[in-house]
Amino acid sequence: MKKYQVVGIGNAMVDVLARAEDAFLAEAGVEKGIMQLIDMERAVDLYSRVGPAQEVSGGSAANTIAGIAHLGGQTAYVGKVKDDQLGAIFAHDLRAQGAGYETRMAPKTEDAETGRCIVIVTPDGERSMNTYLGVTEFLSPDDIDETQMADAEWIYLEGYRFDGPDSHAAFAKAIAACHGAGGRVSLTLSDPFCIERHRDAFRDMVRDHVDLLFCNRAEMGSMYQTDDFDAALAQAASEVAMVACTDSENGVHVLADGQRWHVPAVPTDIVDATGAGDLFAGAFLWGLTNGHDLETCAKMGNVAASEVISHIGARPEANLTALFKQQGLI
Repeated sequence: MKKYQVVGIGNAMVDVLARAEDAFLAEAGVEKGIMQLIDMERAVDLYSRVGPAQEVSGGSAANTIAGIAHLGGQTAYVGKVKDDQLGAIFAHDLRAQGAGYETRMAPKTEDAETGRCIVIVTPDGERSMNTYLGVTEFLSPDDIDETQMADAEWIYLEGYRFDGPDSHAAFAKAIAACHGAGGRVSLTLSDPFCIERHRDAFRDMVRDHVDLLFCNRAEMGSMYQTDDFDAALAQAASEVAMVACTDSENGVHVLADGQRWHVPAVPTDIVDATGAGDLFAGAFLWGLTNGHDLETCAKMGNVAASEVISHIGARPEANLTALFKQQGLI
């Protein structure tokens, strides 16, 4: 038996969550509903413009790993922070969830700082993310522990990491170690604009190395450059063994072994959509590594996603295990 059910690799970030009206987005030059990369100067400017904010450890794959840890899974995370105030917050919060986190911190003398994402949440619950990557951009192959990757049933790779200069080499090292020891690889596409920047690299990785692909409808369309959702799903299913594609309030489509399941969403009032896909993936992987069938895994993912969008922040507040029991999933 392997030590870890899932080990995630991603951008280690602290989320700065603030509420604002749509007019603020236009005034501040923020494009609604997507992730934009910004520099430190822009991060300082935006932070000065927003109202009261809440600082919460985030990062897409880190949220997924925190969700698995919340469910009692054996899990760990790889992502780079600096030895500064936000770096300490990030490390403490993730370890407090029960996840392993041993990535070497960048020293205090490093010019770049711990990454942060200024998340502006509008009244409709949509989130517009403005991301300063900081030191997390420079995760390198040296930060990948091959023994840890070999001791994982699954590794979970965050698509946002494709923007880092050494990310592709770091991913390749992790994939080789995991697959070499009989483990499996999952990838989340993360964002349509990230796909546009790195489409060829995504396509090559999915086709050659990925066993389970997570995405949403917009990312699927961007990946395969089509507005025909069913055609894009079919293309993905021809390249990877398992596909889990979320479609907002329309639920999720899962494809594997020539079969397709549609699982309806769990209705909820949307307060903050941040982390919905992250927690979906976490619950899905937890279910998968605990022997549940794919349809049940998707139902678990939908329950977890509905919980996290019912409040501010991308980490679960309610007991997900109890919610699964209420739904008859465990």
